[in-house]
Amino acid sequence: MSATLNRAEYGRPAAPIRIIHLGIGNFTRAHQAWYTEHASDADEWGIAGFPGRTTLVPRPSPRDDALDAQDGLYQLVIKNAEGDQVEVISSVSATFRSHDITSWVELFADPNVAIVTSTITEAGYCRDKDGNLDLGNPDVIADLDKLRAGRLDVPVFTGPAKFVRGLLARRQAEAGPITFVPCDNIPNNGEMAERVIRQGAEYVDATLLDWIDANVGFVTTMVDRITPRATDDDRERVEAATGIEDPGLVVTEPFTEWVLAGEFKAGRPHWESMGAAFVDDIVPHELRKLYLLNGSHSLMAYCASVIGRTTVYEAISDPRVRGWVEQWWDDAVTQVPLPAEELDAYRASLLERFGNPRMKDQLARIAMDGSQKLPIRIVPTIKALLGQGIVAKGATRAVAGWVLHLRGLGAPVDDAGAAPVLPLVAGDLASSVRGVCGWLGLDDDRVVAAVLEHAEELEASRA
Repeated sequence: MSATLNRAEYGRPAAPIRIIHLGIGNFTRAHQAWYTEHASDADEWGIAGFPGRTTLVPRPSPRDDALDAQDGLYQLVIKNAEGDQVEVISSVSATFRSHDITSWVELFADPNVAIVTSTITEAGYCRDKDGNLDLGNPDVIADLDKLRAGRLDVPVFTGPAKFVRGLLARRQAEAGPITFVPCDNIPNNGEMAERVIRQGAEYVDATLLDWIDANVGFVTTMVDRITPRATDDDRERVEAATGIEDPGLVVTEPFTEWVLAGEFKAGRPHWESMGAAFVDDIVPHELRKLYLLNGSHSLMAYCASVIGRTTVYEAISDPRVRGWVEQWWDDAVTQVPLPAEELDAYRASLLERFGNPRMKDQLARIAMDGSQKLPIRIVPTIKALLGQGIVAKGATRAVAGWVLHLRGLGAPVDDAGAAPVLPLVAGDLASSVRGVCGWLGLDDDRVVAAVLEHAEELEASRA
């Protein structure tokens, strides 16, 4: 009979909760929780994990059920090319459900809590196209209006409203400083989080802004670790090796990187003891990762899925797709202010990571929320090179793949922000390309022509 994870037999005792995390999914458990697990002062820093979902009635989640039943413990499998490396992660000291506003408020009111981390995807911060809090979003307004009316005992579900609710509780409890550390793939994510939180606070109670100025820090991060969903084969293989049945199993790659910049108002774990880097200027590191890794992921998710590839490994193993990726990188490196030798080394490391045959990273997962990703991963390079009179052929191919994706080819559309874009692809291919390019701010005739040419080629090549 297989064993069940519990702290009496596995892992280590739960550390005191000093970090709240919103979005306790696979990535954070492979990344931030892993760094915290191995920090030299790990026994002083426990994580309280909340799902990032925004629904009143929680959806069934074997992962959340497992974390609850296993005292926050889970097994992490690092898929080295030569075999698995499995360990029990103990840094998540407690887990809660997304609608548990009572626990959320109590934790924010605890002076021992010093940090709020988040992985809720680009869409979770509820921004409009200008990067401001989307006050036209009915879910956001419904939440903020509850807080504005003083209805503080009822759940709120959108990320910014949850953060504002927590800060209201912390101010009332006089619990002292706290720092937000967003860990989503968004440029200047610390500034982004600060903007939406401050705008939400201003809407609810403008007097909160001065308290935020004095007590709240915002740290910008660059995170990197490919974390595909665990498969039944992964769970069966690990259970056979460890004797533990774990519905909360997390699978990840050997590579990991974490770069942070900003002031921690109330302390932090010694993450640098596990290789995290604290820098003054994070922008070059953000751009390197955003364009070279995330951009190539998006390119493959849309273009390679059109020709029948389903995983990153399958995609990069196809010479056509590898050529598309290399062409995109040739465009993208022109926008990353780092030495050429560093960029060349990073490209080589990405090819090694993508070519790990034991990683089964699904293109359908990467294709999610393209309306949030294309504008920051691909579009800036197209615009910058167009300003020099250059049509970025590698970058425009990614846009072409997204147009076909929206038209129903390749990976299925799973995009919370797709509603305004989908009507633009209802006509023929040429009008679809022009409509999407216009929505992306790429209505230059040269760009439209390049995207259409790529789209026609992709459509003709599909499996």
